[in-house]
Amino acid sequence: MEKVRRAMISFAITGALIYVSVVGGLAVLQRDLLFRPSGLPASPAAAAVPEMRPVAVRTADALEIVGWYAPPPTAGRPVVVLYHGNAGHLGMRAFKARAFLDAGFGVWLAGYRGYGGNPGSPSEEGLYADARAALDHLAAGGISGERVVLYGESLGTGVAVQMATERPVGAVVLEAPYTTIPDVAAGIYPFAPVHFLARDRFDSISKIARIGAPLLVLHGERDRVVPIDLGRRLFEAAVSPKRGVFLPQPGHNDLYDWGALEHILGFLTGTQGTLRQ
Repeated sequence: MEKVRRAMISFAITGALIYVSVVGGLAVLQRDLLFRPSGLPASPAAAAVPEMRPVAVRTADALEIVGWYAPPPTAGRPVVVLYHGNAGHLGMRAFKARAFLDAGFGVWLAGYRGYGGNPGSPSEEGLYADARAALDHLAAGGISGERVVLYGESLGTGVAVQMATERPVGAVVLEAPYTTIPDVAAGIYPFAPVHFLARDRFDSISKIARIGAPLLVLHGERDRVVPIDLGRRLFEAAVSPKRGVFLPQPGHNDLYDWGALEHILGFLTGTQGTLRQ
């Protein structure tokens, strides 16, 4: 009986040590899991957006962050500022830039620190600093906030929401958004106290009601990365004017294969007055 008791205690201690090690590893590596940059992007020309040019902006913490920019082809037209998701590089979003350029918009593909050859290491506050620097550059070039469309994709929706609470803009588009990063992580690591451990929270749910610009939320029912329930909760917490498009077919990365662009362009056409074209 004593041997059984000792074996059970040993098993419990071993299990506890394994749990602590796994959770500790998640805590230490959380930024490596959240931010997944890949190599240098191709040039704009190689990415089929030859009218775009790399532009470096200086952040408040003195980093030079490169994004890609093409001004509006017609004076007074809006600029779509796209904050991409957690993985890859700017060249992987060139097809979205191409679509908006063809529709007559200016486009800024916003660079992040630690991505695509940019200096620094990504963090929530760091990405906000990068986003502010890009908007400051546009403002200095005569692009008023009312002519800016903030477009967030996945992780970038948290950046777009933060910027929209800080500055007046013409419209906001959120593709596959979430409530908070800990809410997303809880679905992936249900055994870990992620709400306690998370360093980068991107707490959009607490900010979304402060956005006064027209808002479009798009999400796919089959999204296995950011569950659609999180997108619905964020949309419900937002104030009008707002539009929600919840498509039954797409997952996380294929919304454009199922008509997302048409919904976005239709939404932006309906906000022409706000965007001061």
